Amino acid sequence: MRGSATDPTSAPGHRHLRRAAVPLASAALLLPLLGAAPAPGAQDSTDQLQQAFAAAAADYHVPQSVLLAVSYLQSRWDWHAGAPSVTGGYGPMHLTDARAALAITEHLAEGIGDARGDTARAALHPVVKVPAASTLPPRLKTLPKAAELTGLPAEKLRTDPAANVAGGAALLAAAQRELGEPLSADPAEWYGAVARFSGADDTATAAAYANDVYDVLRTGEERITDDGQLVALAAQPALTADIAQLALAGLGTLSTDGVECPRSVSCEAVWAPYAQFGNDDYGNHDLGDRPVSQRIKYIVVHDTEGAWDGVLNLIQDPTYVSWNYTVRSTDGLIAQHVRAKDVAWHAGNWDVNARSVGIEHEGFLANPDAWYTEAMYRSSARLVKYLARKYDIPLDRQHILGHDNVPGPTTSTIPGMHTDPGPYWDWRHYFQLLGHPFKRTAGKSAGLVTILPDYAANQPAYTGCTTGGAACPAHGSSEVRLYTDHDVNAPLVKDIGLKKDPTTDVNDLSSRVSTGQQYVVADRWGDWTAIWYLGQKAWFEDPRKAPTAVPARGLVITPKDGLASVPVYGRAYPEKEAYPADVPAQSVVPLPYTIPAGQKYVVGDVVPGEYDYSVTFTTDSHRVVVGKDLYYEIQYGHRVAFVRAEDVIVEGSSY
Repeated sequence: MRGSATDPTSAPGHRHLRRAAVPLASAALLLPLLGAAPAPGAQDSTDQLQQAFAAAAADYHVPQSVLLAVSYLQSRWDWHAGAPSVTGGYGPMHLTDARAALAITEHLAEGIGDARGDTARAALHPVVKVPAASTLPPRLKTLPKAAELTGLPAEKLRTDPAANVAGGAALLAAAQRELGEPLSADPAEWYGAVARFSGADDTATAAAYANDVYDVLRTGEERITDDGQLVALAAQPALTADIAQLALAGLGTLSTDGVECPRSVSCEAVWAPYAQFGNDDYGNHDLGDRPVSQRIKYIVVHDTEGAWDGVLNLIQDPTYVSWNYTVRSTDGLIAQHVRAKDVAWHAGNWDVNARSVGIEHEGFLANPDAWYTEAMYRSSARLVKYLARKYDIPLDRQHILGHDNVPGPTTSTIPGMHTDPGPYWDWRHYFQLLGHPFKRTAGKSAGLVTILPDYAANQPAYTGCTTGGAACPAHGSSEVRLYTDHDVNAPLVKDIGLKKDPTTDVNDLSSRVSTGQQYVVADRWGDWTAIWYLGQKAWFEDPRKAPTAVPARGLVITPKDGLASVPVYGRAYPEKEAYPADVPAQSVVPLPYTIPAGQKYVVGDVVPGEYDYSVTFTTDSHRVVVGKDLYYEIQYGHRVAFVRAEDVIVEGSSY
């Protein structure tokens, strides 16, 4: 089902508005939502943004409801303190100015790990060929056009929310005129202009974007923004749209041959090549027969560290790495590159690659506090829901992983594992869009917790966003910091696998837990909670009046009686005896971590020991080796890990 009828947001005070539809006469251009306009200077500071929408709607003769709905799909009305989005979009209307915001960076620039992660063959470190600079597409330079239309300086459009809203209204009005349509007071007559506003150059993507906007119009929204503004859009459940206007836009079509996507998104085929090159080398993925040969257990969320056009060039290079899908930030367009039956080289851990689908999200993290659009979140969530239904993947943080949750397969690979999508990806909102919001599932004395901070209010201090050691701008975050004692002045928890002292660097995962992850409670002290984490007790602030975690229930593992500790693994490979004579046995070597007796960790899944042997271009020797050993996937640290079932016992949590 398309739309936001079941799409709550994490911000305080949010609710859908189920009021009667507002009149669609000229009053729609003024204040159909909140009554008469206040006297000059009388408006409350908490509704200045709402007033800005009303003023811009009146000035440019755009229905206020349309302006609000477009802005909601772009930014959920958030201002982000003037920081640009991952594709250089500013303010509530996401006016793009790529020249001012973006720099060309190479894909996978944040890590040094081997994306394939298969120790049975040489490490893959492809040479990145950054595409030559080219003319930016119109979708990445809407702010300069808005400046031209409004006469306002570009800097003002970037830094003044009211000016930004006016710029968006001017763009919508211009699109309406370009279509030869009147500046109507009826929201139903703006479908074509909304589709054009997306910046998409194909009919399917523009229509998907416009359909989302009209779903927002029908359901209504109300929320408090990241700067404390109350903004409301009344529901218009009976509203229809003049979809015939789309034919006037002169847009192209997508290549969709064979794509595996839900009908509710726009999806194109940009297939990664399976080709030989050099001396018996090949790329950029492996052919498989999933889920017949091996179950798909995980979906891995990435960000691209590169621009859309450059990333699509890279995925078509057989000497490069691969992933299954890419999602575009400005409008939510999805491109599929590798079929689900085949194995993409994306997670840096061959075992996870063989059991997963990888989804990249267009993003530039040269300034890692850049934000993601609502259009991207919604499109990605629909794709994940589709894949989860098709392959029976549970919608939880043990199966919907960030790249930063994937374990290093061996000790030597741990420092090079990637850290995307990072602390600013809004996991709470993402799972609400998935229809599986995180919530309390047990009583207050439960032995488990689900990490669940308020994204906007949770702003841990980070460094290194632009310069090593320099403070990052304050920003909402999905992650909570861990200490060795119940004191913010205590040392941070250390990850021995990283072989360095922990820091507050934005890419240092040593001492952080993330929204939706579950851990076993080790201790409590006032407004602090301790959990078992990386083999040690780790503390985080958890005030009663503003908790950062909620009670949970579930299964946990602990070492069997008589064992002082048990080893932890980065991959679940079969025992040596399971390999046939023509498949080299892969070593089962633990990571430098252990689980001491008495400690407990939350179980995510039970998985068989499996190894996908696919090291040649021809597929006649390919096979999946399945052993008798079973493993439990556990939430061990920031990343998941595996323990052998024969080493542990499973218990239910206390409620």
